[in-house]
Amino acid sequence: MPKLTVLDHPLIEHKLSIMRMKETGTKDFRQLLSEITMLLAYEATRDLPTYEKEIETPIAKMKGRFISDQKVGIIPILRAGLGMVDGFLAVHPTAKVGHIGLYRDHDTLLPVEYYFKIPDDASERELILLDPMLATGGSAIAAIDCLKKRGCNNIKMVNLIAAPEGIEAVHTAHPDVDIFVAHVDEKLNEQAYIIPGLGDAGDRIFGTK
Repeated sequence: MPKLTVLDHPLIEHKLSIMRMKETGTKDFRQLLSEITMLLAYEATRDLPTYEKEIETPIAKMKGRFISDQKVGIIPILRAGLGMVDGFLAVHPTAKVGHIGLYRDHDTLLPVEYYFKIPDDASERELILLDPMLATGGSAIAAIDCLKKRGCNNIKMVNLIAAPEGIEAVHTAHPDVDIFVAHVDEKLNEQAYIIPGLGDAGDRIFGTK
Protein backbone atom coordinates (compact mmCIF):
# COMPACT_ATOMS: atom_id res chain seq x y z
CA MET A 1 0.00 0.00 0.00
CA PRO A 2 1.30 3.52 -0.79
CA LYS A 3 2.25 5.53 2.25
CA LEU A 4 1.50 9.17 3.00
CA THR A 5 3.37 10.80 5.89
CA VAL A 6 2.21 14.22 7.08
CA LEU A 7 4.59 15.96 9.48
CA ASP A 8 2.18 17.93 11.64
CA HIS A 9 4.86 19.21 14.00
CA PRO A 10 4.29 22.61 15.69
CA LEU A 11 7.60 23.95 14.33
CA ILE A 12 6.61 23.03 10.79
CA GLU A 13 3.11 24.45 11.18
CA HIS A 14 4.53 27.74 12.48
CA LYS A 15 7.10 28.09 9.71
CA LEU A 16 4.61 27.07 7.00
CA SER A 17 2.07 29.62 8.21
CA ILE A 18 4.66 32.39 7.84
CA MET A 19 5.49 31.15 4.34
CA ARG A 20 1.83 31.29 3.35
CA MET A 21 1.48 34.97 4.29
CA LYS A 22 1.47 37.14 1.19
CA GLU A 23 3.65 39.78 2.88
CA THR A 24 6.49 37.30 3.53
CA GLY A 25 9.44 38.31 1.37
CA THR A 26 11.74 36.20 -0.80
CA LYS A 27 14.58 35.97 1.72
CA ASP A 28 12.38 34.70 4.54
CA PHE A 29 10.37 32.44 2.23
CA ARG A 30 13.54 30.80 0.93
CA GLN A 31 15.01 30.36 4.43
CA LEU A 32 11.83 28.85 5.84
CA LEU A 33 11.53 26.44 2.92
CA SER A 34 15.07 25.25 3.58
CA GLU A 35 14.36 24.80 7.30
CA ILE A 36 11.18 22.79 6.70
CA THR A 37 12.97 20.67 4.11
CA MET A 38 15.53 19.71 6.73
CA LEU A 39 12.74 18.39 8.95
CA LEU A 40 11.10 16.58 6.04
CA ALA A 41 14.45 15.05 5.06
CA TYR A 42 14.85 13.74 8.60
CA GLU A 43 11.58 11.81 8.30
CA ALA A 44 12.06 10.69 4.69
CA THR A 45 15.39 9.05 5.57
CA ARG A 46 14.17 7.40 8.77
CA ASP A 47 14.43 3.91 7.25
CA LEU A 48 18.04 4.17 6.08
CA PRO A 49 19.86 0.97 7.08
CA THR A 50 22.46 1.18 9.86
CA TYR A 51 25.18 -1.00 11.33
CA GLU A 52 26.96 -1.22 14.68
CA LYS A 53 30.63 -0.47 15.19
CA GLU A 54 32.65 -0.27 18.36
CA ILE A 55 33.85 3.23 19.22
CA GLU A 56 35.45 4.82 22.25
CA THR A 57 34.15 7.93 23.97
CA PRO A 58 36.35 9.92 26.38
CA ILE A 59 34.78 7.75 29.11
CA ALA A 60 34.24 4.22 27.77
CA LYS A 61 33.92 1.90 24.80
CA MET A 62 30.51 1.40 23.25
CA LYS A 63 28.75 0.24 20.11
CA GLY A 64 27.78 3.21 17.95
CA ARG A 65 25.38 3.11 15.04
CA PHE A 66 26.34 4.33 11.58
CA ILE A 67 24.48 4.63 8.28
CA SER A 68 25.24 1.72 5.97
CA ASP A 69 26.43 2.26 2.42
CA GLN A 70 22.92 3.22 1.29
CA LYS A 71 23.37 5.58 -1.63
CA VAL A 72 20.89 8.46 -1.71
CA GLY A 73 20.10 10.81 -4.58
CA ILE A 74 17.91 13.89 -4.49
CA ILE A 75 16.14 15.04 -7.63
CA PRO A 76 14.62 18.52 -7.50
CA ILE A 77 11.93 19.18 -10.08
CA LEU A 78 12.91 22.48 -11.68
CA ARG A 79 12.62 25.15 -10.90
CA ALA A 80 10.91 25.35 -7.49
CA GLY A 81 12.49 22.11 -6.28
CA LEU A 82 15.88 23.86 -6.25
CA GLY A 83 14.73 25.74 -3.16
CA MET A 84 14.72 22.46 -1.20
CA VAL A 85 18.18 21.18 -2.16
CA ASP A 86 20.30 23.00 0.43
CA GLY A 87 17.98 22.02 3.26
CA PHE A 88 18.15 18.35 2.31
CA LEU A 89 21.93 18.40 1.85
CA ALA A 90 22.31 19.95 5.31
CA VAL A 91 20.90 16.70 6.71
CA HIS A 92 22.42 14.28 4.17
CA PRO A 93 25.52 16.00 2.71
CA THR A 94 26.74 12.92 0.79
CA ALA A 95 23.63 12.66 -1.38
CA LYS A 96 24.16 13.18 -5.10
CA VAL A 97 21.93 15.67 -6.91
CA GLY A 98 20.15 15.27 -10.24
CA HIS A 99 17.67 17.59 -11.97
CA ILE A 100 14.44 17.13 -13.89
CA GLY A 101 13.04 20.14 -15.73
CA LEU A 102 9.27 20.15 -16.17
CA TYR A 103 6.77 22.92 -16.70
CA ARG A 104 3.01 22.83 -16.82
CA ASP A 105 1.39 23.85 -20.08
CA HIS A 106 -1.16 26.49 -19.08
CA ASP A 107 -3.65 25.32 -21.72
CA THR A 108 -3.50 21.54 -21.34
CA LEU A 109 -2.23 21.56 -17.71
CA LEU A 110 0.04 18.67 -18.75
CA PRO A 111 3.76 18.54 -17.84
CA VAL A 112 6.37 19.15 -20.54
CA GLU A 113 9.94 17.87 -20.02
CA TYR A 114 12.76 20.22 -21.02
CA TYR A 115 15.74 18.98 -18.96
CA PHE A 116 16.89 15.66 -17.49
CA LYS A 117 20.23 14.95 -15.79
CA ILE A 118 20.72 12.38 -13.03
CA PRO A 119 23.77 10.64 -11.48
CA ASP A 120 25.21 7.77 -13.53
CA ASP A 121 24.52 5.33 -10.69
CA ALA A 122 21.00 6.63 -10.01
CA SER A 123 19.44 3.19 -10.49
CA GLU A 124 21.47 1.98 -7.48
CA ARG A 125 20.31 4.81 -5.24
CA GLU A 126 17.28 5.65 -3.15
CA LEU A 127 15.98 8.66 -5.06
CA ILE A 128 13.99 11.41 -3.40
CA LEU A 129 12.05 13.80 -5.63
CA LEU A 130 11.80 17.34 -4.29
CA ASP A 131 9.05 19.80 -5.20
CA PRO A 132 7.40 22.32 -2.84
CA MET A 133 3.95 21.81 -4.38
CA LEU A 134 2.07 18.63 -5.25
CA ALA A 135 -0.97 19.98 -7.09
CA THR A 136 -2.47 17.85 -9.88
CA GLY A 137 0.34 15.32 -9.58
CA GLY A 138 1.06 15.58 -13.32
CA SER A 139 4.65 16.78 -12.96
CA ALA A 140 5.38 14.29 -10.19
CA ILE A 141 4.02 11.38 -12.23
CA ALA A 142 5.98 12.51 -15.30
CA ALA A 143 9.17 12.79 -13.25
CA ILE A 144 8.68 9.33 -11.76
CA ASP A 145 7.96 7.94 -15.24
CA CYS A 146 11.24 9.45 -16.48
CA LEU A 147 13.18 7.87 -13.63
CA LYS A 148 11.61 4.44 -13.98
CA LYS A 149 12.36 4.41 -17.71
CA ARG A 150 16.03 4.72 -16.72
CA GLY A 151 15.78 1.73 -14.37
CA CYS A 152 15.27 3.73 -11.15
CA ASN A 153 12.66 2.07 -8.97
CA ASN A 154 13.49 3.08 -5.39
CA ILE A 155 11.75 6.45 -5.29
CA LYS A 156 10.15 8.71 -2.67
CA MET A 157 8.57 12.16 -2.92
CA VAL A 158 9.02 15.08 -0.54
CA ASN A 159 6.68 18.07 -0.83
CA LEU A 160 5.94 21.13 1.26
CA ILE A 161 2.19 21.11 0.67
CA ALA A 162 -0.07 18.84 -1.37
CA ALA A 163 -3.62 18.75 -2.66
CA PRO A 164 -5.67 15.56 -2.12
CA GLU A 165 -6.08 15.29 -5.89
CA GLY A 166 -2.33 15.19 -6.43
CA ILE A 167 -1.73 12.61 -3.71
CA GLU A 168 -4.40 10.34 -5.16
CA ALA A 169 -3.06 10.75 -8.70
CA VAL A 170 0.53 9.84 -7.72
CA HIS A 171 -0.53 6.88 -5.60
CA THR A 172 -2.78 5.61 -8.40
CA ALA A 173 -0.06 5.89 -11.05
CA HIS A 174 2.82 4.81 -8.81
CA PRO A 175 1.58 2.94 -5.71
CA ASP A 176 5.17 2.05 -4.77
CA VAL A 177 6.16 5.69 -4.18
CA ASP A 178 5.81 7.00 -0.63
CA ILE A 179 5.00 10.69 -0.16
CA PHE A 180 6.18 12.95 2.69
CA VAL A 181 4.49 16.34 3.12
CA ALA A 182 4.33 19.15 5.65
CA HIS A 183 0.60 19.74 5.07
CA VAL A 184 -2.31 18.49 2.98
CA ASP A 185 -4.39 21.46 1.80
CA GLU A 186 -8.09 21.62 0.96
CA LYS A 187 -8.33 21.25 -2.82
CA LEU A 188 -7.40 22.57 -6.26
CA ASN A 189 -9.18 25.51 -7.86
CA GLU A 190 -10.26 25.68 -11.51
CA GLN A 191 -6.76 26.79 -12.55
CA ALA A 192 -5.25 23.79 -10.72
CA TYR A 193 -3.69 25.92 -7.98
CA ILE A 194 -3.67 24.58 -4.43
CA ILE A 195 -6.19 26.19 -2.07
CA PRO A 196 -5.32 27.86 0.29
CA GLY A 197 -1.76 27.21 -0.89
CA LEU A 198 0.95 29.84 -0.81
CA GLY A 199 1.02 31.16 -4.36
CA ASP A 200 3.58 30.23 -6.99
CA ALA A 201 6.46 28.66 -5.06
CA GLY A 202 9.00 29.29 -7.82
CA ASP A 203 8.14 32.97 -8.04
CA ARG A 204 8.33 33.38 -4.28
CA ILE A 205 11.65 31.54 -4.01
CA PHE A 206 13.37 33.46 -6.79
CA GLY A 207 11.57 36.81 -6.54
CA THR A 208 9.99 36.60 -9.99
CA LYS A 209 6.42 37.05 -11.17
